[in-house]
Amino acid sequence: MKLNKKRKVAQTKFDTAKIYSLEEASKMMKDINCTKFDSSVDIHVRLGVDPKKADQAIRGTVSLPHGTGKTKKVLVLCTPEKEAEATAAGADFVGLDEYVAKIDGGWTDIDVIIATPSVMPKIGRLGKILGPRNLMPNPKTGTVTNDVAGAVNEVKGGKIAFKVDKSGIIHASIGRVSFEPKKIQENSQELINAIVRLKPSSSKGAYVRGISMATTMSPGIYVDTKTALN
Repeated sequence: MKLNKKRKVAQTKFDTAKIYSLEEASKMMKDINCTKFDSSVDIHVRLGVDPKKADQAIRGTVSLPHGTGKTKKVLVLCTPEKEAEATAAGADFVGLDEYVAKIDGGWTDIDVIIATPSVMPKIGRLGKILGPRNLMPNPKTGTVTNDVAGAVNEVKGGKIAFKVDKSGIIHASIGRVSFEPKKIQENSQELINAIVRLKPSSSKGAYVRGISMATTMSPGIYVDTKTALN
């Protein structure tokens, strides 16, 4: 891969052959940032699982103590009697048939969709659109629920969903470059702890096999797994 000038400069700020502690990596995010905007800080966790096996297809949610730094746009799909509750909780879009039609037409300008169980039959056919974008409501991630206010508050407060990809890696945004290093570290630790709690009994050998941290378009810094698994 051809490196641009900013990325080359970023790579001079750390030893690419070294593995850093989670605390050290968190402190280095500002230095390696290649953009002029407030980039996201992303963490990538490589697991010793086979995602093709149902019990090893790791997925879950975690509430980051300091949020993600991004205001998420939330759509609540519900029946009329739940609309006021969703709106009061801060949902950006609330309704049902209108938004089902919009999504069916290709609209996906939202970050999270929350749905009540009663409307799931109506939105099931949207799986081909929402599934690849990780937007399909799912009981396992708390996005299919009758407590729409609680779900909206959690998402707005920093709750994120994560799942392992076909390569056995979990990718997640855990903050912004403008965050204090301690907040980046604590958010990262919370996510890693949540992933560890989901270790399947059928997983053999090392479960967490590698961790790296990077900002948008920056090179990645390898993190010592021993410092992150506590």
